[in-house]
Amino acid sequence: MAVLLTCKDIDLEYPSKHVLQKVTLGISTGDRIGIVGRNGDGKSSLLRVLSGELEADSGKVLTNGGPTIGMLGQVDSFSDNDIVRDQLGSDTYTWASDRTSREIVETLLADVPLDAAVGKLSGGQRRRVDLARLLIGSWDILMLDEPTNHLDLAAVNWLANHLKQRWSKGDGALLVVTHDRWFLDEVCEQMWEVHDGMVEPFEGGYSAYIMQRVERDRMAAVAEQKRQNQVRKELAWLSRGAQARRRKPKFHLEAAAALIADVPPIRNPLELKQMAMTRLGKQVIELHDVSIARGDKSILEHVEWIIGPGDRIGILGENGIGKTTLLNILDGTLKPKSGYVKIGKTVKFASLSQNLAELAPVEDDVVRVLLGRYKTYYVVDGKKMSPTALMERLGFNREQLNSRVMDLSGGQRRRLQLLLTLMEEPNVMFLDEPGNDLDTDMLAVMEDLLDSWPGTLFVVSHDRNLIERVTDDQYAIIDGQIRHVPGGVDEYLDLLSASKTTELPKDKAQEQQPTSSASKLSNAEYRKLKKLLASTERKMETQRKRLENAKERLATADPYNYEELTQRQAEVEAESATLDELEVTWLEVTEELETGE
Repeated sequence: MAVLLTCKDIDLEYPSKHVLQKVTLGISTGDRIGIVGRNGDGKSSLLRVLSGELEADSGKVLTNGGPTIGMLGQVDSFSDNDIVRDQLGSDTYTWASDRTSREIVETLLADVPLDAAVGKLSGGQRRRVDLARLLIGSWDILMLDEPTNHLDLAAVNWLANHLKQRWSKGDGALLVVTHDRWFLDEVCEQMWEVHDGMVEPFEGGYSAYIMQRVERDRMAAVAEQKRQNQVRKELAWLSRGAQARRRKPKFHLEAAAALIADVPPIRNPLELKQMAMTRLGKQVIELHDVSIARGDKSILEHVEWIIGPGDRIGILGENGIGKTTLLNILDGTLKPKSGYVKIGKTVKFASLSQNLAELAPVEDDVVRVLLGRYKTYYVVDGKKMSPTALMERLGFNREQLNSRVMDLSGGQRRRLQLLLTLMEEPNVMFLDEPGNDLDTDMLAVMEDLLDSWPGTLFVVSHDRNLIERVTDDQYAIIDGQIRHVPGGVDEYLDLLSASKTTELPKDKAQEQQPTSSASKLSNAEYRKLKKLLASTERKMETQRKRLENAKERLATADPYNYEELTQRQAEVEAESATLDELEVTWLEVTEELETGE
């Protein structure tokens, strides 16, 4: 590996904060680095210093061999009069004739007129033009600041695959700042955590970073016990949940199991459903022969759907497909084109919208005064907590509690509105992109709060981890229907790809067929493997307990009784061997599911 860029003793200070203190780092060919940290800790500033866009107060940034650096910032440099086509390269024929560049434009800019002025585009379209411009170029080092913003699930999946295949192994370098934890795990092989003016490196992707961070906190006996418990709970999710079932683990199963041994299950769905039924009764929302249109465009046709108490539903779909419109139909604020929606008599709705319109009436209020209008305490995880304590749990300090709502940052406003929504004590809740503006730590805290909320929950999000973490079932809007996708986001992407292939002309459809001779799993084979995987996981859990019991019997055996010691040691070895076999089976089934998707 050749060193492409180094920085030494970088110091950067803003009037209110010392962001980087004597930071020394190196970037080499083959590096795929994810950058994480709390909002405001300096992730974007670090990227700007390394790219040369921002000059540090002291220290040096040195390049080796003059590498080309491509930088996607949070704000583009276009003028409103710039034409989209002109920003994609000096020669349209060059990128239009290149298969990879053409794919970039067709994927990211399918809804963008190439002859339009940039000033006529929406914020999301403008952002995607900037990303497409950057990806078309050839760079030795690519630095991306929140590249998944304004991308739907399919586009995020495409971008991850593009970045993994962009360079051959050992070439190029990637640095990415993002709050999308699935994206970090999929693309990155190293992590940098920016905190307290330092940049701390970790080997592996996001899952491995979480494990190492838990171990670091345990070894250091840090005072931030709440933060430690939260990342351990997220590790439990990464190890037990959809992430672990979908692919081979990026850390050793036994080591992860030891770290989360005393972490309870993320939530008890049965218990939550029983509590929800007490609050809601049996009837929540029913859609009967519902058709939905937006102008002349049909969104859904003749939908039959019954939502029960305690259902936790994630809604998937491409940008503009009508997910928010569906939420408005479900809560009764929008009438369907035909059919009818039946809402239970005891239902109490609450919503968290993308634009946080719910905060408009309280913009001038002080946060602490606003919280004083609610109940004095709420029960969370079996404990009584005041609204102020809940706000502190969501990362607010004393100074921020005394701020006006209008003066809060985007992430702080989103956390405030989530808490206000929960304190309204609804029994049916709609969350539209609740993870916007939140860093990875605050996402985990938000998910933790939602874990114990007993009610019917709908979530729209392009964050794969978030939607699979807080919901139990996912439904997708595809071809005018609502499709249940038991396999989660991966199954949705397969269905979406199949749907688009059938829409192509015959020659185009043939062109997009995979060249590999390996066939995908049939539905029956897929279900069989998923069933085997779930069975193996249950057996592994039971076997770990048997192994622990055998170790305890060995520890309490008479040290002078040779026969008993030999017998107990043999039991430990037998139980350990059985667990090893189950782990091998788990890995093999996971591999088969992964390669067969």
